[in-house]
Parts: sequence; C-alpha cells; structure tokens
Amino acid sequence: MRVLLLSDNEVASLLSMDEVIEAVEEAFKEKALGYVQMPPKPYLFYRRYNGDLRAMPSYLERLDISAVKVVNVHPENPKRFNLPTVMAIIVLINPRSGAPIAIMGGRHITAMRTGAAGGIAAKHLARKDSRIVGLVGAGTQARTQLIALLSLYGRFDEVRVWSRTAESRRRYVMEMEKEVDEKTEIFPVNSVREAVEEADIIVTTTPSRRPLIKKEWVSEGVHINCIGADAPGKEELDPDILKGAKIVVDSWEQASHSGEINVPVARGIITRDDIWAELGEIAAGIKTGRSSSDEITVFVSTGLAIQDAVTANLAYKKAIERNIGRFIEV
Repeated sequence: MRVLLLSDNEVASLLSMDEVIEAVEEAFKEKALGYVQMPPKPYLFYRRYNGDLRAMPSYLERLDISAVKVVNVHPENPKRFNLPTVMAIIVLINPRSGAPIAIMGGRHITAMRTGAAGGIAAKHLARKDSRIVGLVGAGTQARTQLIALLSLYGRFDEVRVWSRTAESRRRYVMEMEKEVDEKTEIFPVNSVREAVEEADIIVTTTPSRRPLIKKEWVSEGVHINCIGADAPGKEELDPDILKGAKIVVDSWEQASHSGEINVPVARGIITRDDIWAELGEIAAGIKTGRSSSDEITVFVSTGLAIQDAVTANLAYKKAIERNIGRFIEV
C-alpha cells in the first residue's frame, strides 16, 4: 500500500487562497444540503500544559472525499518550546477501500481553510463597501484571515492590528505589508478599542477567556469574524454584542460548546433561537446573508473537519499533478 507523504512546506507551495475559498465554500454547501458525515470533534485537555488535542474525521459523500485531522492548540508553545501554537497531521482516506492515500502536514491547511471560512463569511455578511479592518490578535490566523479578505476586497483604506505585545504587532505589520497594496495603510495600535472603533470588519484571533471587545466600541453595520474562541470557556466578545447581532455559525453542534457563543449559551444569555443560520445555509441559498447596511453580523468559526478534508484533497491532487512529495510503503 503506497501512501504519499507531504511536508507542511510542500503543502504550502501547492495552495492558493482563491482555490481554498472555492473548495471550502463547496464543503459548507454540502453540509447544508445534508451530504456530509462529521461527528463533533472530541477534545483531550492537557490542563497542566495549557493545551489541548482534537481529532477531526469527516466524509463528504457526494464529493467522495474523506480525511482525519489530529490537531493541537498550545498557546505557550512559541515562548516555551519555539514551536507553533497549532500543529496538525492530516490523513486523506480512499472511501472505497478505507486505505490511507496521503499523510500531510496540516498546519498550513488549518491556517488556510480557517482564513477561507472568514473570507466566505465576509463575502455573504460584510458590507460590500467595507474599507477599515480591525484585527484583534496578530498570529498565524490573523495573517490568513487578512489574506482571505484581500482576496475578496482587493484593498482597504486601513488595516489596524492589536495584540498583547508591541513586538508581535510590529512583526505582523512588517510581514503583511508585503500582502497589501501601497494604498492600504496597515499599522499597529496600542489598544483593542483603537483597533475596532469605526471598523467595518473586525477579526478576532486570540485565545482569550474573557471578553476583549465592548459593545459600545463597535459601529452599526460592522461584521465580526470570531476565530479565536475554539474551545470551551473561550470568548472574545461582550455578550451584549451577540444579543443584538445576526449570528451565523459554521456548525451549531460545535459552536454551542466551543465557539464564541459557548459561554453565553452556557449562561442562558443566548439560545439556539438566537442563531440566524449556519454559513453553509447562506452559501447554498437556503437563508439570506446581510439584509441591511446597519445590521451587525457575527460569524462564529470553530473549524470544521470538512474544511480540512477538501483542502487536503486539493493539495493531494496538485501534488500528484506536479510530482511533489514522496511515496512510502505501509
């Protein structure tokens, strides 16, 4: 049995954001139409190390794509071990035989497919004339979120970024200046409030367990991509923002126990009745996206296994076409 091995760097050389957005949107549609098997991801919590491990299997029946991802989140890794916060391995499966056909690094796929989900959400929920982006967090996810937004909008007037340290903000701006055109002003700010006030699109990518953004700081018509809250107990928004917003989740099952809404749901502040739609329902035309210029829209992303599966399949096909990677016998 021959299995293709792809390193994370090889995967990165194969994927473009436009292609990943297209693949992930198709996966969301398939979920909304009922052609997906995707059990909620189980967690192992390494509490003494402030980390966790997740297993994410899925099968997209009509597309005949199946994969399993094993992924960690350890926020202290960069400082303590010089390792990424998120690391992952993805096994792509042949549904016909159940045999593995590829094993690949999943860190870049995780970043790209999450960025793609934010782009898809903005496509359907943000105002078309959005000109100011406020980023809360300056890690890997903040990079691919902005790349996806640039893929959609082309350029912005301002991109503001806040994170816990001045050094991380400075480093983010230096790296992302290469991604924006000369008419887009990208700069660090010293507070969350400076990042989000009067912003048209807000993206949160921190592991915070307390609200960082207050309701009085956000403007009418803003769209918020909530990316950082991806485990029980995490939250980045004042729950009062959610109470007055059109809330769209990637998956109710996951978001209710590990997404931005998990704490407000657990406390009875909001219920399932307050959730407008899953993103796939909007992408598939089952429900509408933004319906007015002044409504506040919120996308709650937890990361779905089907996003990994279709992105891994895209990387696999391109690797075969380009003769990238190496086969092993197992």
